[in-house]
Amino acid sequence: MTTINQIVCPVCGAINRVPVDRPAAAARCGSCKSALFTAHPTEVTEAMLDTHLRANSIPVLLDVWAPWCGPCRSMAPQFERAAAMLEPEVRLLKLNADDAQATCARLRVQGIPALYLFRNGQPVAQSAGAMAADAIVAWTRNNL
Repeated sequence: MTTINQIVCPVCGAINRVPVDRPAAAARCGSCKSALFTAHPTEVTEAMLDTHLRANSIPVLLDVWAPWCGPCRSMAPQFERAAAMLEPEVRLLKLNADDAQATCARLRVQGIPALYLFRNGQPVAQSAGAMAADAIVAWTRNNL
């Protein structure tokens, strides 16, 4: 019996079934044919975040940021580098705090940039403040 991971497409939001014995980095969406993993974080809306948290069977690392935030802008390339190191084992998402006030309230975001690590849709760790790529990767792996 083959174990299956459910992976949400970062482009169209379709839920894909990917056997764990196949290379996930090469997997493509069954609906839109886009790559399921690009080694880049995916910008999401509140609705898409909920879909990723509900349907992804892999852990999700969320960066809550804002375009006016200096530390957020300085951490953006670091989060990008971390995506290349963590995918396809972890889905990396970015959520603009200015456009997601309800989610920020639900997560009790107190400062940005903020990282939230989810497993099975539930938060397992959170951290506030900018980090270097290696620190993001280490923090993520230590909390899984």
